[in-house]
Amino acid sequence: MMTSSDRLLPGTERALSHRVAVAQAEGRAPSVVGAVVRDGALVWSGSRSCVDGHAPDADTQFRIGSLTKVFTAVLVMRLRDEGLLGLDDPLERHLKGTGVGEVTIAQLLGHSGGLAAETPGAWWERSSAALRPELSDVLGDQPFLRTPGRRHHYSNPGYTLLGSLVEAVRGVPWAETLRSEILEPLGMGRTTPEPVAPHAGGWAVHPWADVMLPEPSEDLGLMAPAGQLWSTAADLARFAAFLAAGDERVLAAASVEEMRAPGAPDAEGEWELSYGLGLQLAHRDGRTYIGHTGSLPGFLAALWVCVEEGLAGVMLANATSGPQPGVVAADLIRIVAEAEPRFPEPWRPLPEGGADEELLSLTGPWYWGTYAYGLRVGPERSVVFEPLRGAGRGASFRALPDGGWVGLNGYYEGETLRVVRRADGGVSHLDLGSFVFTREPYAPADAVPGGVDEAGWRGL
Repeated sequence: MMTSSDRLLPGTERALSHRVAVAQAEGRAPSVVGAVVRDGALVWSGSRSCVDGHAPDADTQFRIGSLTKVFTAVLVMRLRDEGLLGLDDPLERHLKGTGVGEVTIAQLLGHSGGLAAETPGAWWERSSAALRPELSDVLGDQPFLRTPGRRHHYSNPGYTLLGSLVEAVRGVPWAETLRSEILEPLGMGRTTPEPVAPHAGGWAVHPWADVMLPEPSEDLGLMAPAGQLWSTAADLARFAAFLAAGDERVLAAASVEEMRAPGAPDAEGEWELSYGLGLQLAHRDGRTYIGHTGSLPGFLAALWVCVEEGLAGVMLANATSGPQPGVVAADLIRIVAEAEPRFPEPWRPLPEGGADEELLSLTGPWYWGTYAYGLRVGPERSVVFEPLRGAGRGASFRALPDGGWVGLNGYYEGETLRVVRRADGGVSHLDLGSFVFTREPYAPADAVPGGVDEAGWRGL
């Protein structure tokens, strides 16, 4: 899968191998596999094992736990893109009789539906699915812990509902839809609901002694969409490339980007975690990561993608606890980003006709009151409006077919920027969501709401 032109520098590869070795030793895991993706291609993989000469490789399966949720979320987004459901639809519209039907699909995707984190009864990850044959067994008599939509609260039963939703709309089992709509198009032939050799065995390591015991591997039944899958570092590298750029065979880039938009915050701390639509988001070391972590008895997993760096990191281990998969996967990205920083795209002028004289005349400084802003032109008549000094809110804007621009990010996302002209056709000011931006700060002749003091600027 790797060619000589893809390879990292020897010093970088050694640093990556060292990080995996430290994770295995300090985390006291039977084995750890790591992998790095750069610009959509697997450029490094390595492993460390407690058995000399018997380390797993990038084609060895591990159970990935809650990383499965990202796959389920992609299936739901596909249904949305096909017009078969809306994210703001109540669940009841498409999946009848759950008893929690007022929860919206978006709330389930982002874990803000108010549902409990786990199922009632026996520990579902370590007990037979026969104990939970119906959705009522997964949800229990009191499925809600709080009012839907108020805050983020991680819910495994919520993803059971999403898997059942996919089955209800498609009319075929979740696993079959997953295989035909995601795994086969992306070439992920080693990602399966049940283990297929070669695969790692799951182990529990005693917290106070260097001894182990095997963990059971249960079929999760209805809970499968929340954590069933087995995968490999190589297959997850393919999935990372998809999460970075989208794939028209599976989900368009715009829809994948929508999944990455943060919702309610998850936790405070160094990671600054939040959650999108089926994707965890983390901010660490000045970088933004998207992906997911996962665990089931005997296994730990993490996949992070740093879109800005064009890098992704994968970490898999066959231990119930010990290594920190999210930290290790992020460290693999950091090591490559710092040792082999990405070359920026070369600056190039706009193509012929890319910016007309009228648009160019709008560039330069504008003033909202006494706040100074600058407007510059981007490709396809887009513009960037940003503060030039001091505090202020900046944003990028996409050109609208009928004139003006719509905000793409930050405070002004979805807001309209338009040019307001005088009776003679000249530009009076810019209007951004009712905020007036003029060429001079508080010029008497400008259309400033509330008017301008006729005496003008003065000293004390």
